[in-house]
Amino acid sequence: MHYYYALLALELAKDRSAEAERARLATLFADSQPKRPSVVRRSLALGLAAVSRGSAAAVRRLDDCIADDLGRSLAPTE
Repeated sequence: MHYYYALLALELAKDRSAEAERARLATLFADSQPKRPSVVRRSLALGLAAVSRGSAAAVRRLDDCIADDLGRSLAPTE
């Protein structure tokens, strides 16, 4: 029975050691990455955001026009 506990303790120690090694490697990898995005990535993100805002404004404008037309076409005629 004591032999089983000894093997269990060794297995737990091995698992914890492997987990600590993975955490250490993850920390090293995270530290080696640049702290801020590159100039190219940032420029692309800003350009995409500008296009997105522009298309949203165009859609809102079209939506207002279509809503006005739809309201006039559904109005009861006298």
